Amino acid sequence: MRGILMNKWVKFGVVLVIYLLWAYWVGSWWLLILVPVIFDVYITKRVHWAFWKKKGVEKQTKAVEWIDALIFAVVAATLIRMFFFEAYTIPTSSMEKSMLVGDYLFVSKVAYGPKLPNTPLAVPFTHHTLPFTKSTKAYSEAVKWPYKRIAGTSKIKRNDIIVFNFPAGDTVVVGRENPDYYSQVRSNVDYFLSQSPSLSRADAEKMVRERMAERFEIIARPVDKRENYIKRGVGMPGDMIELKHGQLYVNGEIADNPEQLQYKYRVKTNGIPLNRMKLQELGIALDDISMGASDYELPLTLDMVEELKKFPNVKEIVKVEETGNNADIFPFDPENYPWNVDNFGPLYIPKKGDVVELNMKTLPLYERVIGAYEGNDLQVRDSVIYINGQPADTYTFKMDYYWMMGDNRHCSADSRFWGFVPEDHIVGKAYFIWLSLDKDKSFLSKIRWNRLFRFIH
Repeated sequence: MRGILMNKWVKFGVVLVIYLLWAYWVGSWWLLILVPVIFDVYITKRVHWAFWKKKGVEKQTKAVEWIDALIFAVVAATLIRMFFFEAYTIPTSSMEKSMLVGDYLFVSKVAYGPKLPNTPLAVPFTHHTLPFTKSTKAYSEAVKWPYKRIAGTSKIKRNDIIVFNFPAGDTVVVGRENPDYYSQVRSNVDYFLSQSPSLSRADAEKMVRERMAERFEIIARPVDKRENYIKRGVGMPGDMIELKHGQLYVNGEIADNPEQLQYKYRVKTNGIPLNRMKLQELGIALDDISMGASDYELPLTLDMVEELKKFPNVKEIVKVEETGNNADIFPFDPENYPWNVDNFGPLYIPKKGDVVELNMKTLPLYERVIGAYEGNDLQVRDSVIYINGQPADTYTFKMDYYWMMGDNRHCSADSRFWGFVPEDHIVGKAYFIWLSLDKDKSFLSKIRWNRLFRFIH
């Protein structure tokens, strides 16, 4: 048996079968180019692939052994990161109290199927920028692959907690990444128009973009190198979503709220300040506690509201609700869509193959989908919409889209501020918390022991 297992043809056959199955799973037959390499490694051995080793020397030096181990570790870790799971941390409070700032988690790529990288040539263990630099790219665009997702173990379900590439992160102002480039353009355009009302919005936008390009370094990023965001997928392809007084409705019915859903509440006291330590014990971060004489705004869950009502100096707790329109809310057309963070929609979520009517009113909703995400040449001349040079009054979607929202509803930069998330931006499903650190604590008290090794639902 040992002789059979050590036979070079048997070893070659086993490796070849595993490699072919992997190539089939990936769905790229270009990988067959490497079959001759495998054949040479196990059978002909004409090429010295381990070039860092001295040929014919049985025992290698410690340095060579370390190089061997390092190369294997880098290749293995890169494949695991690309196809199976990746480690992330929660940097902001947008998902509290479901996910906390300081949670370290693993994100499953297998759940929805790993997507092949758009830019496969990259420095290992980096995302988009080399360490200790502001804008030096950690990848090369010499080789570009189209969107391809390998079969996963499940489909995206409503209310999954999802990691995705930031859709508005295709253009970045280096050193001034927040808010995103498009938000900065819009705010500057509004300022220009307030100073020069005779300017058209198109002319003002052109001037703003030119001036920003003169003053700042502006770069573009491919899909897989955009910032990673984590939100809850509340709207699936083909859904109609709407927010009324902060409550989400999906297809006309009240959506299931996450257990730890948060809103901002206005808390009035009898003049005695709230005890910061008691607020921390409730789970309110120090950054969220604004010290006032008798009036506070605090992000709270329903359970936290009930606990806060028991404080002897609390007189009243009222949920905050935004009224009127908000020009910073998608689709940034308050005249036709007077929406805000609490009252929004109804809005249709695009589904692959569905057809939508196009006119000057519906265009703001799907303009970025048609042009930026699906790669069409979109122009408007004399109120006529042209797609790839042809007049168009309908559009058929090429991809599925999703609507993402944070569980901290009043403190989340989510789809309400930048719109749909295309399927090719989906990275994976938040799966497992392996460490959680409280930035407001010190030493061992920083560790949130109750959140360690916890699966995410």
